[in-house]
Amino acid sequence: MTVTNPPNEVREGATPTPSALRSFNLSRDQLPVLASLSVVWIVFAIANDRFLTPGNLTNLALQIVSVGAISVGVVFVLLLGEIDLSAGALSGFAAAIMAVLNVNHGLSVPVAILAAVLGGAVVGTVQGLIITRFALPAFVVTLAGLLVWQGGLLYLLGDSGTINLTDPVYLTMSTSSLPRWAGWLLAAVVVVGYGLTTAQRRRSRRAVGLKIETARALGMRLGLAAVSVTVIVAVLNADRGVPVAVLVLLAFVAIGDLVVRRCPFGRHVIAVGSNTEAARRAGINTKRVRIAVFAISGAMAGAGGVLAASRLLSVYQGSGGSDLLLMAIAGPVIAGTSLFGARGSVWSALSGAVLLGSISNGMDLLSLSSSVKFMVTGLVLVAAVILDSISRQRLAAKPKRPT
Repeated sequence: MTVTNPPNEVREGATPTPSALRSFNLSRDQLPVLASLSVVWIVFAIANDRFLTPGNLTNLALQIVSVGAISVGVVFVLLLGEIDLSAGALSGFAAAIMAVLNVNHGLSVPVAILAAVLGGAVVGTVQGLIITRFALPAFVVTLAGLLVWQGGLLYLLGDSGTINLTDPVYLTMSTSSLPRWAGWLLAAVVVVGYGLTTAQRRRSRRAVGLKIETARALGMRLGLAAVSVTVIVAVLNADRGVPVAVLVLLAFVAIGDLVVRRCPFGRHVIAVGSNTEAARRAGINTKRVRIAVFAISGAMAGAGGVLAASRLLSVYQGSGGSDLLLMAIAGPVIAGTSLFGARGSVWSALSGAVLLGSISNGMDLLSLSSSVKFMVTGLVLVAAVILDSISRQRLAAKPKRPT
């Protein structure tokens, strides 16, 4: 039996080719967003000397937490080739559930938070059931959901229009940071764990005769990871330490990535997003996969709403509104997750949130108006969709390799 070797790996001892860029775990979809992020940071650093200060970068990290959490759920929906327009409004509705249960009914903060996340999951499940049971476009169902959950938010808030969160737990959630020594310890654990995992994967591939990267490329990848983690922790420690809320977001992203890449459910999501009929004939319960994906999106919207409310210490009529939905969808798309399904990474939720958050943060420092911010974000999204379409056309036109 002939073993087929993936084209994006380099055999040890072979001469590196342009595909060796992937030895850094950077796909062609991720490279543009990293290049764009570098340009954005350089431009804003020149325009405002406060942009790259540790204090502002820490604020930037905290600002993207809620959007990034919602985007994790949105990525699963995008991998299906669908869209969830209710995610922003649902995050506000879930936050209102938490606030009402905690402030008005006296339930403990953990119970209220759990109810908010579960409420989001239930709403997502209901929307998924409607979509699959009646074969309706997700666009229509979630657009209706956007209106319904906005109304639900207003109903729960009542005449006051605002519920202030006074429990100290909320303040701790949004402002607590690791001690500086703990930040460095975490960095060491991440780098060592990444190195051990990479080495184990390399040994496993070699054992079954698959292509592996060169020792030089492996060393460069590990070095890049170590330098990146060190710089990030150093910058955050120079201000107030590594925020706990950022660690929560990273945990969401890492778990989501593990599900997509390593679990059967993730492979089923990709299969359904690639070709629903082929997936059905292969024995995949496509309806169940769709319902589960919308349940995940709802749960992550609830988690994002909780994180946003804890940062603002209130839930109000505008919670989940403004440009939140745009940012949650545009971020992953800009970072390489296709609107057409079956292509993308959960990490795009993080990188896209960082890019759009950087643009928003930089424009705030320059005191630009909201109208300019909306136009810039919209133009960036259109550019990302155009590039995505061009990429798909090139892949479709590329001749297939003989087997």
